[in-house]
Amino acid sequence: MADEYDQRTENKMLEEIMPKVGVVLSGCGVYDGAEIHETVITMLALDRAGAEMELMAPNIDQLHVINHLTGEEAEGESRNVLVEAARIARGNIRDIAEVKSDDLDALIFPGGFGVAKNLCDYAMTGAECSVNPDVERLAREIHAAGKPIGVMCIAPAMMAKILGSQGEAVDLTIGSDEKTAADIDSMGAHHVVCPVREMVIDQERKVVSTPAYMEAQHISEAAEGIEKLVVEVLRLID
Repeated sequence: MADEYDQRTENKMLEEIMPKVGVVLSGCGVYDGAEIHETVITMLALDRAGAEMELMAPNIDQLHVINHLTGEEAEGESRNVLVEAARIARGNIRDIAEVKSDDLDALIFPGGFGVAKNLCDYAMTGAECSVNPDVERLAREIHAAGKPIGVMCIAPAMMAKILGSQGEAVDLTIGSDEKTAADIDSMGAHHVVCPVREMVIDQERKVVSTPAYMEAQHISEAAEGIEKLVVEVLRLID
């Protein structure tokens, strides 16, 4: 009986110190949703670090559906972002509208065109983009609470809009693409050129970014930067 009590007590203590990190997905598939390699590398790095994950996505229709074999739009086909993201999450996923800052210790956004098409409309409108209301709300709540945020691939452009519009000149990177870098600067953030295997850390604002597949030619290159990002996001948790 004492052994059972000790085990329950130990398990409870571990749960209390285990950070919970939200991972926001934008569908399933690089051309119209979340970048699967980036997402899985993020999840693996979090799991290896002993962090608990809360996967989430908005319950909205995708902008469109792309045939990933041909690269062509699938005319007349419609898919739901949350339902598609559930494929990567193996069904263990929540509607982001139900998630609050108090539920999490940090937030990470993998990339993929779904970020720029479904979580915001940067792919269509550039620096004049708007962000999904629930995505913007949660990111702002997390930031206001002094909790860290990680963004990779194209997601830093969205974060530039979210924080830059609040007067936060946050340091961000998408690598070296001049057009996207200029857009990030124009949205009130500050772009920093960064190689694919590295990351940029804004210590003051607790935002970490890495280029991932904005620059990566191999999955190993993306993985190195993403794994470093995860380590830094966890380190920045108070």
